[in-house]
Amino acid sequence: MKTVLLSAISLALLQLATPQPHRMTVPVRIQHERLTRHAGPRHEHFKRHGPVKIHTKVDYVTVSAEDVIVYVDSHGTPVSTTTILHGQPPSTPSSAPPAPPSPLLPPPLSPPAPKPEAPQPAPPPPPPPPASPAPKPQPQPQPQSQSQPASVASNTGGPVASGPGFKSGISYTPYNADNSCKSTQQVATDFTKISGYEVIRLYGTDCNQVSNVLATTKGSNVKFFLGIYDLAQVQKEAETISNAVKGDWSRVNAISVGNEMVNKGTDPGTVIGAIGQARNALKRHGYNGPIVTVDTMMAMTKHPEICKASDFCAINCHAFFDGKTPAEKSGEFVKGWVDKIGKATGKTVVVTETGWPTRGDTNGVAVPSQENHQAAIKSIQGAFASNVIFFSAYNDMWKKNGQGTFNAEQYWGIMGNAPSA
Repeated sequence: MKTVLLSAISLALLQLATPQPHRMTVPVRIQHERLTRHAGPRHEHFKRHGPVKIHTKVDYVTVSAEDVIVYVDSHGTPVSTTTILHGQPPSTPSSAPPAPPSPLLPPPLSPPAPKPEAPQPAPPPPPPPPASPAPKPQPQPQPQSQSQPASVASNTGGPVASGPGFKSGISYTPYNADNSCKSTQQVATDFTKISGYEVIRLYGTDCNQVSNVLATTKGSNVKFFLGIYDLAQVQKEAETISNAVKGDWSRVNAISVGNEMVNKGTDPGTVIGAIGQARNALKRHGYNGPIVTVDTMMAMTKHPEICKASDFCAINCHAFFDGKTPAEKSGEFVKGWVDKIGKATGKTVVVTETGWPTRGDTNGVAVPSQENHQAAIKSIQGAFASNVIFFSAYNDMWKKNGQGTFNAEQYWGIMGNAPSA
């Protein structure tokens, strides 16, 4: 029995004296490449939440590691060490006296990379959070006299939605009295007094007007009711607008095609065709907002098809030309036409021009004057809470007066003469 026990102990000590190699583990580097669709031309948009493809690229790296051998005595105490490079015999054990072993463990390794999995379909997007209540609209002050220019309180709320629904609007034209184009600086000067309106209407694209007004109002929440004026130049004017907005269509409330063209004698079919051309051209440039034609309330009533071809009905409506409506009844007059056209077409109606002249000849009970101008504006504001564009910001001295307009064509400016004049 003792012989067997001594043999077992001797065998254990022999195993302890046998060199025990320790090997280092070399991690395998795994790279993941996320493949995304390369962005196309500036106005081309792709779906934002499509599936993501994951390709896995595995690099295998082979490293020759050293083996460290620790020699111990019969009591298990280290007495020497040696290193074996693969392919070489071990060196002779050192006869140096035992010394405290130095730390030979490799530095901590990063956790092994997870095993790549097969690409999975993108999870469905989470449901949108509940919409927060819309901010309460800010009250808008009334236009004032020529000595106290009309102004609307600064729009400190969020961006105005496209199309109908805006609270205040005014029209602007960039021409000098001699019919020349106003410079960028002149436009900027004019806009120092046109402050706070949510929507400003332009009629065309000449005189670099779209770029100029966008630049001078940069950083504000104002939107523009832009216009393609010449039906024979729809493609060209659509491109001019696109170049001016530089892809930021958020600043555009709507785009009109023509102004009172049917009232001037153009065939309604021609106008409807131009609306279709404009819609296709602007869509190619990335615009998907409202497109309309603007005409008088009489033309829109006689030819409702031009309203139905538009995204909403846009009418110019002036009580002054009725001759039977005094200034203080202007709101009632305009509201009657809006209700009539809306009922006939089933569409929202936006008044794109309305106001009252300060000078000119009398038309029945309609008398041009500063006092009547203010009375008409007040009456219209009382009848409408939204969707009205007043005509116009300043007197249009570039126009020609005549008997057909009661020599009042130049004098509709809400704020009198332009400061750049």
